[in-house]
Amino acid sequence: MPATSPAILILGAGPNVGSHVAKAFASKGYKVALAARKAKEADNTPDQVNIPSDLSDPNSVVNAFSKVKALLGLPSVVVYNAGALTMNNAKNPLSLPLADFTRDFIVNTTSAFVAAQQAVLAFEQLPESASKTFIYTGNITNVVPLAPVLDLGVGKSATAHIIQSAAAAYKDRGFKFYYGDERKADGSAAFMDIDGDAHGKMYLELAEEKEQGPWQQTFVKNVGYKNFA
Repeated sequence: MPATSPAILILGAGPNVGSHVAKAFASKGYKVALAARKAKEADNTPDQVNIPSDLSDPNSVVNAFSKVKALLGLPSVVVYNAGALTMNNAKNPLSLPLADFTRDFIVNTTSAFVAAQQAVLAFEQLPESASKTFIYTGNITNVVPLAPVLDLGVGKSATAHIIQSAAAAYKDRGFKFYYGDERKADGSAAFMDIDGDAHGKMYLELAEEKEQGPWQQTFVKNVGYKNFA
């Protein structure tokens, strides 16, 4: 039977951000569902379920929500932490093969859109006291184009638009939508230096807030939200 504790679903649950976000929410009594390609159901516990998922297939997102509902109950917090990119020639970015562009766009945007849709369906059935928070792990590429990672920037930009639109549209219903973007203190991109623990703390803070804050959550380790606009 589904647990009565709140549940969080983390799609794209890797060893850095995904793992630390899971620990942060578990420390607050959340049941945790981890969806990832390498997730093993044999490792399931009463407090954590693992859902093998290939997010290059949007149907896997629907399947993950169904399993979470059956095993833990409807998730009140959903984190989309998956990302994909194919490096391209910086002087000829449009030479990127269509197959690579399409595959990565599905992971970065299409499956994220499906996750947001499924989150709304879940939020609509949860009590008023539930967190009802959707967080997408982004980066600076939605505002700073970087030629060598064209398809990543396209995907992050498209999903940032989805998040901004959803944050405005669902605010009055108590549903919160955020684009998480860790930065360095000077506002430059964290990129490979992103800190999992900082994400865990920031995402938990966003989930515990009662009202929608700025949809684009640029934040700095040990500082929190900082507006770099």
